[in-house]
Amino acid sequence: MGAPLRLVSNGTTWIPAAGSVSAPVESLYVHVPFCAQKCEYCAFYSGPASGELIQRYVQALLRELELIAQDCRPKTLFFGGGTPSLLTLKQWESVLTTLHRLGLGNAAEFSVECNPATVSADKAALLRQFGVNRISMGVQSLDEALLDRLGRVHSRDMVFRSYDILRKAGFENINIDLMFAIPGQTMDIWNRTLDEALALGTEHLSCYEVIYEEDTPLYEQLKAGQCDVDDDLAADQYEVLYDRVAAAGFGAYEVANFARRRRVAESVDRPEAEPGIPAFACQHNVGYWRGRDSYGLGPSASEWVRGLRSRNWSNTVLYCEQLEKGRRAKEFAEALPPIGRAGEMAAFGLRMNAGWPWEEFQGRTGFDLRTEWPAEMAQLVSRGWAEITPTHFRLTRAGLRFADSAAQLFLRPEPASR
Repeated sequence: MGAPLRLVSNGTTWIPAAGSVSAPVESLYVHVPFCAQKCEYCAFYSGPASGELIQRYVQALLRELELIAQDCRPKTLFFGGGTPSLLTLKQWESVLTTLHRLGLGNAAEFSVECNPATVSADKAALLRQFGVNRISMGVQSLDEALLDRLGRVHSRDMVFRSYDILRKAGFENINIDLMFAIPGQTMDIWNRTLDEALALGTEHLSCYEVIYEEDTPLYEQLKAGQCDVDDDLAADQYEVLYDRVAAAGFGAYEVANFARRRRVAESVDRPEAEPGIPAFACQHNVGYWRGRDSYGLGPSASEWVRGLRSRNWSNTVLYCEQLEKGRRAKEFAEALPPIGRAGEMAAFGLRMNAGWPWEEFQGRTGFDLRTEWPAEMAQLVSRGWAEITPTHFRLTRAGLRFADSAAQLFLRPEPASR
């Protein structure tokens, strides 16, 4: 069998030492931190698209890929942002070629986020040629006034044009992001958006309730009284969403995510990836919610690898400077105690409709939900937010809207950063 697993540092990347026994990490996320324009609601790290800085970032990313390649053989690979589709054809070719040279580009699920304003036939063809097989398109709304309110750079017409381009390029797994509870979004507007979105025939829908994050323009508008929050309307829009997508053949598998069981043209459901997870669910995100190891590359990217949680600096220039010195740009790295990690896994896993099977949770963490968190589970059940079965603990449909609040109950204090 070889020696027990030992970790050694490689520029703050912890990798198996020579002679150690460990399977490579099977999930890889890459953050592309550039946007044509910052959206009013967005709290993710991103900045304006500067040609010189983007090129410097690409070169730094290639170096970071080299540093983790020894310990990574991704089954799922996800480029998020920001707006990854802002990269030029030449930049994408450089990144994709490097991925394949390093043995990182053959993921069974290879996703790239796109903005409808930055999709071209040439770019779609290049991505498909290099193995990208899933596109996530940030639509958010199909109402022109609401797109303007959110600060989006695309129009509704661009959505339909880009969708056609992607299909013609051979993409057979497309997600579109939508938002509800947008200020000014009536139930009638939401229903019309769902009509058009469902008519597209995408394999996946991600539908997020607007969150007023601090340090965003939308939050400032709320504080200034320029918009307000209608919790009742938001709840009603979520109920309408849930019912309508189910009637259209989607399975709800996470708070905000819905996937088809089969393509529109097919007559038989495809096998579930695992119980309760429809065939076209995003396997990369399922890995997050189930607490699987994952590398995170690019500015602000987080990762969890063999008991160490870490995050890159949320500063593109600093990120580049560190990689140019031959080391990863880690802001911090910390090891959680077993109970702390188990609490995090419980919290994230409850976002999924299937919840946690008792045996799977204990097998993955070494802890039993029934003995470590009985009071917390009972509290959620008493609110009508959760249910206990002989095999599972899961949130109810009502509880899923409050998954973040439910998750807080399972977290345990963390140690200081190291």
